[in-house]
Amino acid sequence: MATTVLPLAGVALGSAGTLVGQYISTRVDARRARFERDSAERAERKEALMEFLSAAQQVELCLDRLSMGEVIEDAEKWRHLHALWLAKKVPELVCSPSLAQAAHDYTAALHALLRGMDAPAKRELRFAFMEAARVELGVASEPLRRDPPAVASGP
Repeated sequence: MATTVLPLAGVALGSAGTLVGQYISTRVDARRARFERDSAERAERKEALMEFLSAAQQVELCLDRLSMGEVIEDAEKWRHLHALWLAKKVPELVCSPSLAQAAHDYTAALHALLRGMDAPAKRELRFAFMEAARVELGVASEPLRRDPPAVASGP
């Protein structure tokens, strides 16, 4: 009887070991695939945010130049506004609704300011966008301090 039971037990243990090994391997593969997918999505979001920030920076540069009295041709303004509105659409496609809304609000304010209209404070909208972007990328733990540090006065 032992000659029959021991080989069967060996086959059962071998089969169980194979099944457990396959299960663990499948879990590891699924985890790796999920990690790679999440990394690719994060990279896509980061690229979209960088493209948007680059376009926004160009409009802010125009606003700075205007504040210093420089005259900027309408064609240049329109070129930068077009690039900004186009870049704003990418976060709408690949990011969360809250980040897309923050990008839209910031874009609308920059547009109004460059066109010489009243607009909400762009600084607060830029900060709101940046905080939403930090949350989107998973790096936000607490809001960044936005005011310059207090300068200690001398003795």
